[in-house]
Amino acid sequence: MRGRRFASKQDIERHIANGFGAGAGASYVPWLRVQDVPSRGRSHKIQGVKIDRIHHFLSDLERAFFLVCEFSEDVVDIREQYPLLQVESTQAIARAIGVRYPRYKGTTLPLVMTTDFLLTVKQPNGDFRSVARTIKYQQDLVGEDSVRTLEKLEIERRFWMSQDVDWSIVTEELFTPNLIKNLGLFESPLVS
Repeated sequence: MRGRRFASKQDIERHIANGFGAGAGASYVPWLRVQDVPSRGRSHKIQGVKIDRIHHFLSDLERAFFLVCEFSEDVVDIREQYPLLQVESTQAIARAIGVRYPRYKGTTLPLVMTTDFLLTVKQPNGDFRSVARTIKYQQDLVGEDSVRTLEKLEIERRFWMSQDVDWSIVTEELFTPNLIKNLGLFESPLVS
């Protein structure tokens, strides 16, 4: 059966103890991996060139953004599926803005929210800065069906704002098909 099931706080604590969502560079382990999440679309595991480890992406759009980051001289670390482990903080944000906090399906257990990418970026003055990026298709951000998505994104935005981390949404409008095709030519051979 595909998909990681969290049914209790102990399950989450065990996941943390096993190193998920921790580390940096080649030692980082994503909170969610391709095999942990039932996919509605295509998912990808890609061997990094800049960061020597397997990266896990849950959509073609996440893969496209990764390729841009992989070949950016300013991006020095890429952590995908990064957990917001301060669940009490994200729950407090949800209460403050009057939205229902997400829970694991079929449980009352509060969800550990994730950000698609937490990047370490070299600044022009030589300092390093963390930036958080959420990857969404434009169609998921408009219309009646987008309300719940936008509520969760607002929790995420406010969380990163409280951490003094730059956060923004990236959509497919950032990429041209030719850019992604060309960057894809440089991918490591270990791709799925």
